[in-house]
Amino acid sequence: MGFDSIWHWVALLVIVLVIFGTGKLTKIGPDLGNAVRGFKKALHGDDDAKSKSEAGADKLQADPPPAAGSTNAKQEQHDSAESK
Repeated sequence: MGFDSIWHWVALLVIVLVIFGTGKLTKIGPDLGNAVRGFKKALHGDDDAKSKSEAGADKLQADPPPAAGSTNAKQEQHDSAESK
């Protein structure tokens, strides 16, 4: 006799639930997914880190610096309000 009957599968499922409990069984999926993602990252190595750092460097170069006159005008307004 094998596991051909549905009742064998139901009995096995009940035994697994009793041994492990539902709390541990709900954590198995995300833990397994994180393990697979970590394994894939380890296989690719530093390729992802290099591409992320290059993308960050390009973004920093693309942003123009703030205008110098705007900060001075705000500071002058702040100073004049304090002196009154």
